[in-house]
Amino acid sequence: MKKLKNSLVPQQVIGSQMDVVEERKLSNLIQAQEFFSIAAKRLLEVNEWSKISGLSDFKIFAPEGKEAMRSAQKGDFIRIDIPGPGPVSGDGFDWVMIEEIKKDHEGDQEMISMCVRPCPSPFNNDKQTAHFLKNHATSTFIVRRDGITVWAEEHGRNEQANTDEGILIDRTRNLIVGFSAKLGLSYPQWKLLVKGLLDGRS
Repeated sequence: MKKLKNSLVPQQVIGSQMDVVEERKLSNLIQAQEFFSIAAKRLLEVNEWSKISGLSDFKIFAPEGKEAMRSAQKGDFIRIDIPGPGPVSGDGFDWVMIEEIKKDHEGDQEMISMCVRPCPSPFNNDKQTAHFLKNHATSTFIVRRDGITVWAEEHGRNEQANTDEGILIDRTRNLIVGFSAKLGLSYPQWKLLVKGLLDGRS
């Protein structure tokens, strides 16, 4: 399972990376299995992420650009409303696309993962990446169980500020937000999310 987990997270090549992990040990196997199932469900309920973590607002949009009141699926967009001004190219929002959702169950271990990547807004025809990071950055969210222990994780890879695309105000904004993330200021936010995936509403 560890080998599988490593294969889910893209290789770190350029820029910075981040690894945020939270774990809970349950009393017995039945409790752990139920705990994992609930946490795995929360992982895909992206529209509820702000409620369980106090983070920025997250909304799922289907591939055709319509807001989706359902669990996340491969090919969906996620619209992110972080504090402060958003990029003009994203109509004030940062956008990522869900590239992959994977599930695995092997013996007494099980896992679900979701990998997202910065992308253009589905409502923007010029196809500029509407995110403070370049589109080679990824975030991989994982909920996994090994025996009676359950983990929730976020792994950021190849994170570089998106300062090459868009108008000057967007490039400046992305530089500031991206630099703040590089300093580790996004770590507490992702820590709240992985805790929320395990424990529910904050």
